[in-house]
Order: sequence, then C-alpha cells, then structure tokens
Amino acid sequence: MNPSVPPALTDLVRRLRHLEIRIRKAVEAQLQGDFHSVFKGTGLEFDDVRLYQYGDEVRAIDWAVSSKGHGTFVKTYKEEKEQQVLVLLDVSASLDVGDGQRRKLDVARDIAGLLALSAARQGSALGLFAFSDQKELYLPPGKGPRAAYALINRLFTLEPVSRRTGVGAGIRQALGLLKRRSLVVLVSDFIDGNYERELTMLAQRHDLIVVQLLAPRERDFPALGIVPLRDAETGQVRWVNTSSASFRASVAATAERQEAELINICRRTRTGFLSLSTEGDFVPQLVNLFRHRRQSGRRG
Repeated sequence: MNPSVPPALTDLVRRLRHLEIRIRKAVEAQLQGDFHSVFKGTGLEFDDVRLYQYGDEVRAIDWAVSSKGHGTFVKTYKEEKEQQVLVLLDVSASLDVGDGQRRKLDVARDIAGLLALSAARQGSALGLFAFSDQKELYLPPGKGPRAAYALINRLFTLEPVSRRTGVGAGIRQALGLLKRRSLVVLVSDFIDGNYERELTMLAQRHDLIVVQLLAPRERDFPALGIVPLRDAETGQVRWVNTSSASFRASVAATAERQEAELINICRRTRTGFLSLSTEGDFVPQLVNLFRHRRQSGRRG
C-alpha cells in the first residue's frame, strides 16, 4: 500500500481486498476460469455491415444503410471483450436503515469498493455515480489502483446533500453521462416509485445488473408497542402501534409488492437481479451472480 494513503483508508482497503480475494477464489474454483470474467462483456457490439446473403435474418438488415440504394446490407457484430463499468449507487437516507451494526448503506459501499478494487486489478475502467434525488457524486471511469483508492475514499467520506430518493432521476442523469455501452451495476433499496420507464431504458441500452438492498425489519417489523416512527427521508414523525396485526401486515405487504414489481421489471428486460440483506454474508450471493453472468450471458 502507498505510504501516503491515510491509515483509515488503508484499513478499509485491506478489508475490501479480503472480500475480493474470497470472491476471486470462489469464482476460480466454480468456474475454472479467472475473475476477469466479471467485467468481460456478455453481449455483442456493432462491428460493421456487409451485403445481405441468402439465409441472413431479416431483423439483421441495416435499413438506414440499405436505403442509400447500393444494395441490402446487414449488421455484423463482435463479442464485447471488455466493458466500461459504472456503479450507480443510491445514497439516500432510507439506506441508513439496518440491523445491529450493519446498514444498507454499509453493504452498498462495500459492493462499490469491492468492484473498484477488482476493476483496478483487471485493468478495467470503473466509475461511480452516487445519487439521492439529485447527483451527489460523480467520478468518471478510471483505471488502476490510484483511481480505485480515490473512489473508495470519496465514497466512504461522502455526506449526501439530500435525504430523499429519486431512482428514476438518478438513472436519467446516468444515461446522459454514458456515451458508450457499459456494464452498469445499480445498487438501491428501491423504496421509491415511478422508475420503471428509466430502468427499462437503462436495461435496453446497457448491460445492467440490479442489486436490491433489504433490511429484515422493513419486512418483519419488531412488535414494540406504540412508538414514534420517523421517516428517514422526510423527517416526519408519527406514533404507530407496531404490535398491531394490521400495521405489521401492511409493512410486509408493501415490502413484498415493491420487490415483486422490481423483479418483474428485471425479468421482462432480462436484467441480472440480486437481493441482498443487511444480515449475513453477501459474498456467496455475488459469486452466484458472477457465475450466472458468465455461463448464461446477456445478448444485447
């Protein structure tokens, strides 16, 4: 480690590096390949055009080129070798919720830091866009350890200006920043609405992985009697009987509905989806996601 790196950052990077080593060993053991597959493209990118030949699919015809009157041309593609990576990270106040010592925001930061270190090791360019209901931090894709350490330091010291969530707004801003097809890892608790259109657009234009963060008490709220509950984003306080059957059923139903809506969007757009809890070890689940990503692939 560079001696100029602050001790606190050194300890943080050491912990994230330990997680990375665990994932890399598991991936190598299960895939019998290398960890580089995490950032390798899983789709096809446009390469060139050629004259139409008997047997070519009609949907491969490039109508814009063919309309010039020099013949009928079809698009040809090549496999994506390496993609630019953008971590699209929700840092709104709802991620301050967790259980015990671990918040959803802690898991989100660990995932972003882990991907940054992995990208640096593999020579891939990785950037970060952190959002609430506005842009909180944007770091353009960079390569190498220096870029990774800078990203981790900025992310783990970030104090968001806004406490509110705007998943759709965050995606729209990210779409404006991405000039080429990229691997986008969107991390949020998705406690929001009206983002389906933006999420669909993101999945159509880029290779998307969605990571939903959950805190168990948001689905199974503890029975504490009549207590004041404060909305993390608005600051509004209301007194609620948390032991009431109707309140507990409403909490569970809301959480299940939000997750089901998100899963349906991801299934329809053939988007990689992973649900992570603040409890337990998220490394095995990430390994399974990487394995599925390599074995099945997503064709753009």
